Amino acid sequence: MYQPPHFKSDDRATAARLMREHPFASLISVDDAGLPFVTHLPLHLEDRDGEFVLLGHCAKPNPHWRFLQQRPAAVVTFLGPHAFQSPRIYPDLARVPSWNYLAVHCAVSATLVEDPLAKDRLLKKLIGDHEPPYAEQWRGLGEEFAHKMLAGIVGFELKVTDLQCKLKLNQHRPESHAALKAGYAKGNDDERELARWMDALGMGEPQGKTGEST
Repeated sequence: MYQPPHFKSDDRATAARLMREHPFASLISVDDAGLPFVTHLPLHLEDRDGEFVLLGHCAKPNPHWRFLQQRPAAVVTFLGPHAFQSPRIYPDLARVPSWNYLAVHCAVSATLVEDPLAKDRLLKKLIGDHEPPYAEQWRGLGEEFAHKMLAGIVGFELKVTDLQCKLKLNQHRPESHAALKAGYAKGNDDERELARWMDALGMGEPQGKTGEST
């Protein structure tokens, strides 16, 4: 993605935080016609000795797993909080509206997970992310039911081969930070989350204390 230097983050911990807090991703492959094919799905992030791996699955009727099998190289995108930016935050009038957002893009290499036991382990990790108590219910449904459900999905591991993290929060305009954060702090859920990220990046303090953030 387009990465102006003032919005680029090379901090893997920041990227991991975004991926874990906003796990509903877009998996993008090339279909048989050479066009992008997108599946929206939750992914579980693992750090394996410094290498990021994303775990997920799709329904067997979804052709996406076949595209991954034939062409393992793919892209995964995560979109964090995002919100409108009004030009009213600037002290001068010669400004235009914009949009702020946090995003992570991953280039990945896919490996299919088709063994039932391996798929079951993968599902338990996703359950652990979103509703841990359901694991007991899943076990109680019986082996026959579980086997039927597992046969209807194809799991995959997506090894992250390259990662880009973008934090677009108007870092290059420090004169706007205090007004931007104040407006976001009393806004909707996304806006309040962006205000917290501005705090984490040291933005919104009086000029002279932080200067231009990176």
